[in-house]
Amino acid sequence: MTRTHLAGAATAALMAASLGACQKAEPAKPAVDTAKIADAVKADAAQRVADVNAHDPAKYASHFAADAVAMRSGRANAAGAAAIQADFAKALAATPDLHVVLSDPTVDVAASGDLAVFRGTSVATETDPTTHKSVTATRNTVAEYKLQADGSWKIEWSVLSDTAPPDTAPPATKA
Repeated sequence: MTRTHLAGAATAALMAASLGACQKAEPAKPAVDTAKIADAVKADAAQRVADVNAHDPAKYASHFAADAVAMRSGRANAAGAAAIQADFAKALAATPDLHVVLSDPTVDVAASGDLAVFRGTSVATETDPTTHKSVTATRNTVAEYKLQADGSWKIEWSVLSDTAPPDTAPPATKA
């Protein structure tokens, strides 16, 4: 190799090294505290149930993002916090003695730390608007929470579905 070739190779190596040094490494993202997020979502769900039991449609709707969708068995979807508030107010008008108890809350948090899925079972005691008799309904609930720009967690979508009544018939026997 001639001096020119050596100088060119050295210059190319130095340039490559200097370019590599100019590229800053991505700063390490802090670890996501999934337990803390799960606790925050469970706390919000508990407060949401308290707001239901307080019969406060505005507070109930405050748990939902502005563009959220609430889906419930036997009713049209409510899209947007205002529609969710109106839907809950309508439900309260039909069943003014509604009381809900939530059990087995579970939260799964995305590794990214910006999404969480809540699921649980609720038991609602209310008066049937048609028969005027007290009824108890067991429902499954699932909701996706999303981290908001202000650091709060809001529901993006939720599903509340009635469960089937317990099977009281004896199992069929084979002949």
